[in-house]
This record gives sequence, C-alpha cells and structure tokens, in this order.
Amino acid sequence: MTTAVETPPAAGVRAVPDVVRRRLATLDNWLNPHSWLVTFVIVAIAAILRLNGLGSAKGYIFDEVYYPTDAWDMLQHGVEWDEKINGAAYVVHPPLGKWLIALGELAFGNTELGWRFPTAIAGTLMILILIRVAYRLFHSVVLAGTAGLLMTLDGFQLVLSRVSLLDIFLGLFVLASFAALLIDRDHYRRRLLRALEKGYDPLTTPKAPFVVPWWLLVGGVLFGLACGVKWSALFFAPFFAALVIVWRVQARRSAGVRGPFLAGIIGDLGWGALSFALTAVFYLATWTGWFVTNTGYFRHYREANGLSEPPVLGALLNLWHYHAEAFKFHSGLTSRHPYQSWPWQWLLLGRPVNFYWPGATDCGAPSCARQILLLGTPILWWSFLPALALLIWFGLARRDWRAWAILVPAAAGLLPWFYYAIKDGRTMFSFYALPALPFLILAVVYVLGAIMTPPEGIAQGAARTDRQLLGVVAACAYVVIVALCFAYFYPIFVGQSIPHEDWSARMWLGGRWI
Repeated sequence: MTTAVETPPAAGVRAVPDVVRRRLATLDNWLNPHSWLVTFVIVAIAAILRLNGLGSAKGYIFDEVYYPTDAWDMLQHGVEWDEKINGAAYVVHPPLGKWLIALGELAFGNTELGWRFPTAIAGTLMILILIRVAYRLFHSVVLAGTAGLLMTLDGFQLVLSRVSLLDIFLGLFVLASFAALLIDRDHYRRRLLRALEKGYDPLTTPKAPFVVPWWLLVGGVLFGLACGVKWSALFFAPFFAALVIVWRVQARRSAGVRGPFLAGIIGDLGWGALSFALTAVFYLATWTGWFVTNTGYFRHYREANGLSEPPVLGALLNLWHYHAEAFKFHSGLTSRHPYQSWPWQWLLLGRPVNFYWPGATDCGAPSCARQILLLGTPILWWSFLPALALLIWFGLARRDWRAWAILVPAAAGLLPWFYYAIKDGRTMFSFYALPALPFLILAVVYVLGAIMTPPEGIAQGAARTDRQLLGVVAACAYVVIVALCFAYFYPIFVGQSIPHEDWSARMWLGGRWI
C-alpha cells in the first residue's frame, strides 16, 4: 500500500492546507498502464480456466435441472414454463439470472456450452472488477494483481463459473454495485476538494457543496439487477447505505465542514432514496417478460379470484402477491439435504457440495473417479478467518477506512445467514457465500499489504527495510502455496478423471467432503 503524493496547486487555484488535501486524496492515476496490463493478463488467465472444456461435463449438474430449462422456456414463452401442464411454472427466484443464461442458449443452443457460457463470462468479469476495486482501494498494482490472482485460483469461484447456477450473477452485480459506490466516494471527495480550491469556505458556509452523485445512482441500478437475480442481494442494502453515509460524513469532516453529519445528511438521504428508487425500477424491469405476457404465474391472479385488476396497478398487485407466496416458500424451506451446510461451516469448508459424480474408466488405473466438488481452494479459504480478525485489528489500530470498507460487505454477505440458520433452520448451501467472496479475498490482500508495508507507506525512492523484505517474501510464498494448492485440487474442480486413490487423497476432511 502506498501513500498519495502531494502536488502543489495549479495557478489560479486557492491554496488548500496539505493536511486537508491529503485527507481528501483519491486515486487519480486509474489509467496507469501497468495496472491495466496486469488486469488484462490475469483476466485472460481466468477466462482460459473458466472457458476451457466448459461443456465436457455432460447433462445437468446439480441445480442445472432448474435454471437452464427455465431459461430455454423463457426464450420460447417469455416466462418460465411447465411442459407437463403446458402452462406457466411456479418459480421462486427473479428472472434476470435465467435471462442471462438464455443469452448463452440463444447463441450456442440448448447445450452444456450454451447454458454455462454466461456464467463463465460472469465469473471472469468478477475478477476484472475485483482487480480494479483492489487497485482503487490500495493504489498498488501488486496488491490489485494479487487480489485478481487469488480469485482466479479459487476453486469455489471457478466451479460456480463453470456451472449454470444463479449465484455467480448475484456475486457479479453485488461486487459491481460496491465498485460504483467506491467510485462515488472518490467522486464526492474530489468535488469537495475542487470546491475548496475554488473558494468554498466551510467555516462560513456550513452547507456542503452540491454534488450530483452519478455513480451512486449507477450503484442503485446495479443493485436492482442484483436483486433481479436473487432476493438475498437485499442483505447488502443497509450495509451499503451505511457505508455511503459514513464515507460522506468523513469527507465533509476532512474538508473542515462544521457539523459534517447535519451539513449534508438531507442530501445524502435524498440521493440515497433516489438510488433505491432506481433499484426498484430496474428490479421491476427484470420482470418484463412476466409483465408483457398474459401467461406468467399469478399474472392475472386478481382477475381469477374475482378482484378488480386495473391497468398497471393490477399487474403490480399481482406481482406483489407472487412475491408474498415466494417469500412464504423460502421461509418454510427446511427440508434436509445431504449437502446442506450452516454458515459457521462455510469458511471452514465444513460441507462442500458434490455437483457431479459420473462413472469414470479412462484414468489408466483399475479404479477411477470423476467429480466436480464445490470446494474453495483450502489454503485460501482457511486464511479468511485469520484475515478478518487481523482486518478488525488494523481497522481499529490504524483507523483505516479501507479495512471497514472490506469488512462491512463481507459481514453483509455472511451474517444474515447466521440469523436465518438460528431462527428457522432454513436449508442452506455453501454457495450462498459467493457474494461475500470478493471481500474475503480483499481482506487477505489487505493483510498481505500490511505485512509488506509499514502503516505510513513507503517513501518514494526509499530502500526497503529487512522487515519489509521479509514481508514481501512471506506474501509471495503465500500466493505460491495457494497456487500449488489450486493445482493439486484442480482435477476435482473441473471434473477430470483421476485414479480413485488420488481422488481419495484429496478428501482432506474425510467424510465431511464425501
């Protein structure tokens, strides 16, 4: 992690105290060619790993029996369809993820490649966005590349990028929403600094300057798309809202605004409400197929039950009823499943999900095994809990906003599931943790950065100390060990046929992984 380099103000620009300028500093060199070179190289590697042999596992894998078939039916009918009754199917997830799967089927047909290609692209885009988010957070090409490389080498994200489930789309849009909020933070601080340079005096004018938060509105749009994949995106809403408000109050305090909370809270809440209004609009837009046809499930529920169904409002009321029924379904889903797990098991890899187990005879040994196991790269995943603990310590000791920027969405992706697990014992699977994964990786990267650099950063041209060199060696060794661990488990991430003895050797936790 590096510190911002101070530059003197340009001619005609009001002098701003160095301490204020430093506190409002943001990443200005986002076009750094080295950062983009690293981005493209890692994304290319990620794409190869996710696209190579994408259709080799034949037939439907795990819940592919639902989403690709729904997607294909949506291409034919505009809504999910039940061929057995030749009528609309009752489904409990919003349509957007299935529409994205349908794009692949439209391009490549109703085949394994067709329904898995969109998830592979989504998984690759997640890595691209993560690299850019890490670069914006840490201002370091090395740490940004490390974040992208760790996700590239994570078996959990790789498997979900190569099967046609909805969670990879959810993770993509949640991460993209966070990226938009992070850019909005920088935008807000830059506008405050420009206002100070142009003569704004926070001591005589306590009201903060007017700033149109375009990226906050973009975040609202992206968050609406996340909700259009799965409702669990809503877990992030209060956490993201709290981050935005805290960031804006901190920016006003750094600029010297008196009463930084009251000075801009009305505007913060107003723009936040508009952002969530866009979330609602774009969420409803994901239901376009249901709105424009007359065959969707519950599309004319009120009319069928003798109730008035005025234009527009009637459709919205019918959709509300649909949502109420789907919510009841989710709330009552407590049936046991052999691969279900609880949130406190996820980061420990306590119960991975067996996605694929066909017969295998072509491994050159008397007994062969072929499996796709939804398992995180163990060395990486077993680093998450220590990294989160250290991140809390660094956040308190260094008063570093970046630590909390990572911790808050990580908590949003995990803690609500603890509540539902304890409250009603709802059936859960480890892949529910996917939206939290980018932030867990950022936690690891933050700690690696802290190991390599002192709190005050490294002065330009200064030689590294022995402690810093040791930190660099330790961080590099960690990444190499993760890469070797990924390579070792790669056969069971992608379903290669291997000797049964080799497969058994990879079941490190025995029956918990079988």
